[in-house]
Amino acid sequence: MIDAFVKAFAQLPDPRMRSVVLLGLVAALVVYILLAVGLWWGLTSTALVTLPWVDALVDVLGGVAVFVLTLLFFPALATLVIGFFLEQVADAVEDRHYPGMPTNREQPLSEVLGTTIKFAAVMVGLNLVALPLYLFLMLLPPASAVLFYGLNGYLLSREYFEVVALRRVDPPTARALRKQYMGRLWLAGAIITFLSTVPFVNIVAPVVGTAAMTHVVTRLLQRNGLVAPAAAAEGAR
Repeated sequence: MIDAFVKAFAQLPDPRMRSVVLLGLVAALVVYILLAVGLWWGLTSTALVTLPWVDALVDVLGGVAVFVLTLLFFPALATLVIGFFLEQVADAVEDRHYPGMPTNREQPLSEVLGTTIKFAAVMVGLNLVALPLYLFLMLLPPASAVLFYGLNGYLLSREYFEVVALRRVDPPTARALRKQYMGRLWLAGAIITFLSTVPFVNIVAPVVGTAAMTHVVTRLLQRNGLVAPAAAAEGAR
């Protein structure tokens, strides 16, 4: 497991992985600027109070708040954009470490949509169920942290596993494999969750998480005879 993440970080300079990160940063920066300008324009063009000096003060404080909020959401924006290019990351890992892999299976649109909707439903449902616990455990920060990393570790392990595994096997096979190795995958998801909470590192967390999960999934497929050993053997490059 640790080896998978070490290899993932080591491959970040790979041009294809680096391009995904840079694309996410540029796109997020554009959205960030547009959002900040739009909110600033909205504040400065609207008189919230009748006293000019009070309205000016509100504009200044509002501008600072806009800057801080959009800055805080910048990593989330970058992560959202990067999420559309994660298959490119998996391809880069396979080309470097597992040469000779067969062509990816074609995923029908219905399968992609079904998987996405199902995951979204599970994510929303579990977080709604956990919401009262989150509120209660705010009084016990360690317990709240355990719940956060445990729940999101499960969710991210499922999401990243399916991103990688469904490129190789059909949904029933992927589901059986996920249930068989739930503990190991959950640990991988918890690590990805932790990386997502570290400033600056959280920007590359989706890329690192996908790369690491590609290693984990490929090894599990090999162990279960779903990928030929010769095809899954790591290259020396």
